[in-house]
Amino acid sequence: GSASVLAKGGRLSVISFHSLEDRIVKRFMRDMSSRPKLPAGLPVMEADIEVPYRLVAKPVVAGAEELDHNPRARSARLRVLERCI
Repeated sequence: GSASVLAKGGRLSVISFHSLEDRIVKRFMRDMSSRPKLPAGLPVMEADIEVPYRLVAKPVVAGAEELDHNPRARSARLRVLERCI
C-alpha cells in the first residue's frame, strides 16, 4: 500500500470529505500505528516490538474563517501518518 513505500521520516497525508471515508482512513492509520496483538505464550513482550508508524497529530479541520469562505470544507478532515523506522 501507500504507507509501505514511505522512507523513514516520510509522511502520508490523507484528506477525507465524507464520514465513511474518514472512518476507513482512521481505522487504517490506527491499525498501522499500533502494536500487533501477539499470541499468548510467545517469549516476546509487546513493549519490545517497535511500531513502524505514528500518528502525527489529531485530525486537522477547517477553522471558522475557512468555513465562512468555503462552507463545503465543514466535513473535511486531514490525517497524517509518519514512518518512524
